[in-house]
Amino acid sequence: MAAKPTRTTKKAASASTTHLADSHDLIRVLGARENNLKDVSIEIPKRRLTVFTGVSGSGKSSLVFDTIAADSQRLINETYSAFVQGFMPNLARPDVDVLDGLTTAIVVGQDRIGSNPRSTVGTVTDALAMLRLLYSRLAKPYIGGPTAFSFNVPTRTASGIMTSDKGGGEKRVARNVVYQGGMCARCEGFGSTNDFDLTALYDDSKSLNEGALTIPGYSMEGWYGRIYRGAGYFDPDKPIRKYNKRELHDLLYKEATKIKVEGTNLTYLGLIPQIQKSYLSKDKEAMQPHIRAFVDRAVTFQTCPDCDGTRLNEAARGSKVKGKSIADLCSMQISDLAAWVGALKQPSMAPLIGALGANLDSFVELGLGYLSLERPSGTLSGGEAQRIKLLRHLGSSLTDVTYVFDEPTTGLHPHDVQQMNDLLIRLRDKGNTVLVVEHEPETIEIADHIVDLGPGAGTAGGEVVFEGTVDKLRTSGTITGRHLDDRAGLKESLRTSTGALEIRGADAHNLRNVDVDVPLGVLVVVTGVAGSGKSSLIHGSLGKLDDVVTVDQGAIKGSRRSNPATYTGLLDPIRKAFAKENGVKPALFSANSEGACPTCNGAGVIYTELGFMETVSTTCEDCGGKRFDASVLEYKLGGKDISEVLAMSVNDAEEFFASGPAKTPAAHAILARLVDVGLGYLGIGQPLTTLSGGERQRLKLAVNMAEKGGVYILDEPTTGLHLADVEHLLALLDRLVDSGKSVIVIEHHQSVMAHADWIIDLGPGAGHDGGTVVFEGTPAELVAARSKTVTGEHLAEYVGG
Repeated sequence: MAAKPTRTTKKAASASTTHLADSHDLIRVLGARENNLKDVSIEIPKRRLTVFTGVSGSGKSSLVFDTIAADSQRLINETYSAFVQGFMPNLARPDVDVLDGLTTAIVVGQDRIGSNPRSTVGTVTDALAMLRLLYSRLAKPYIGGPTAFSFNVPTRTASGIMTSDKGGGEKRVARNVVYQGGMCARCEGFGSTNDFDLTALYDDSKSLNEGALTIPGYSMEGWYGRIYRGAGYFDPDKPIRKYNKRELHDLLYKEATKIKVEGTNLTYLGLIPQIQKSYLSKDKEAMQPHIRAFVDRAVTFQTCPDCDGTRLNEAARGSKVKGKSIADLCSMQISDLAAWVGALKQPSMAPLIGALGANLDSFVELGLGYLSLERPSGTLSGGEAQRIKLLRHLGSSLTDVTYVFDEPTTGLHPHDVQQMNDLLIRLRDKGNTVLVVEHEPETIEIADHIVDLGPGAGTAGGEVVFEGTVDKLRTSGTITGRHLDDRAGLKESLRTSTGALEIRGADAHNLRNVDVDVPLGVLVVVTGVAGSGKSSLIHGSLGKLDDVVTVDQGAIKGSRRSNPATYTGLLDPIRKAFAKENGVKPALFSANSEGACPTCNGAGVIYTELGFMETVSTTCEDCGGKRFDASVLEYKLGGKDISEVLAMSVNDAEEFFASGPAKTPAAHAILARLVDVGLGYLGIGQPLTTLSGGERQRLKLAVNMAEKGGVYILDEPTTGLHLADVEHLLALLDRLVDSGKSVIVIEHHQSVMAHADWIIDLGPGAGHDGGTVVFEGTPAELVAARSKTVTGEHLAEYVGG
């Protein structure tokens, strides 16, 4: 006979029920170990705004993106059939013991939108698709469906057999069907044509075998060189200037042709179409620096004379609504376009006009009304790209979704931060869980819940050091808590300029014939709301000068084999030092070359593809994950093998190469720059794919500091920096100026403004409401004139003026 439940048993059952109810309101993470996370266990409240803080590299992204958001996406993918999953990316389960209470995660990250020159603001949002549909219904003369207004669709004729039956029996009739697209035939929808400087492609006094081709990656030892040398269309030992017309045409323009070289079936393509395919079909901003330099040197771009840069053919340009072509609308500032659409009165099109109007109003609401739909997407900053991704979610009826944001205030003027905060709160109040990785105090302060990671970065981080409210964070003693209310004061002693760079008549984009002198020998900060013309003025007018070094926001390209040592060039002097010490070739000390473990090809792991299931990676048994052949590890430098050196942190490596038997000045100089930008904790062999956005930005800065130039232009260097790290950045900027450099910083962070010797403020608004210099002077003078500019008001509030 069963015993009656005791009071203790009832209490336990009640507690279990309560916990079950509570679990519906929590996301539970137990034992998270992605990247540097150290068995992190945490409970995050649902339908609340939670902000994740901590120094750059503390593990915020590893917890939020690589664990919570990644597993949500993986679980969603697993709901599809095995057949469908075969066409989807394989997502590995994060290294975590338990993840409970997940809902659908929508990630709104900072990665840039597309690298395709055919991609524009209009094509990456719904706006242009709706506009094309509107024109296909209302525009006169009628020219066809929505594709007739698309610059990515050519007009083409297709032959086919059609059947008809008009009562006299079935007949099969040959027909030519015209598919109407809007692409300009001259420029193929790019809006520009290009012309090649042949002297930049080859040295015509040399033969192919003598290395005539001067295109990056076209050496005679590589595949391209072997294809051209072995194609059989010309003598590889004959100087190019002695080619006849046919030979020169085949070298430069020959269309795709199947050939066999060295027993392998390949496709031959002339140099110019090959360059167009390899380089010009990609966004220029996404190119490697040496490729971009080659394109700048070899190719001249000019506005297409047929379509005047609109990308559209004559039929698409001639079909209009209320006197405006679709090209006219795409060139408008979006705030103006929203007003134009709002004035349309077509009852039959009311749902479409309403949806398009709401979409365009969202641009304005997000502070992006200064853009145009024709703006190439590759030119958008990380902050602009992130806000554009947010567009489609503003009007969504979905609730109980987890929205994940990566520093949504990036690229925002203090004036616009409040607007972004309001949007985050709106998403939460609709019943969604909002998770935000952020450094901005104004956004941290609106959080319902704070999760602070640390205590340091890299191996010194990866722990939850605080959970709770903002008020409790202030008294927590963590780095974030101690610095949350930091305010930089105006600098007491200002430097005197040693000259000036004159900008005259600058009129790129929205600039209105701007004349301004940029002081030299001092720290100049260029301010203004997003879209006011800062980048157009500085990059457009000064970026191409010979003595200028530019550190922009372009993404770092790198595979899982890339690391700080390869990216910075540090590995070269290290390899040479090992080779000299041991009397062998430097190539032995590269895991991507002769020294690679033959079993894993230098990857350190073996990847096993399992179709639609996640790819399994296992440590290579032969090299134990060290990536090098065992024979290579017998060679030592300062008592360490190459794998042990690559496992060092930047700080340890700097000390290792500074003196003693491993002393290598070239390596030490690079490591010193990495320490200078606050990356001493990074592993020099750590994959670039594990670095945060702030770490990548500072890595670029360290590389560019090595370039010889008197003027440095930095584009929002505080991106991804913790409040505590901003102090280190200011010290670094001071060191650069004090060493004789001129430093120009495009920045929104008030502490950088306060630290400036000179401020140039653009505005007063964005787009056609900006483009003028509204202030020039010292930070103190800007605070004194606070009522005249938006920047002045916010700086005065920040410094307590």
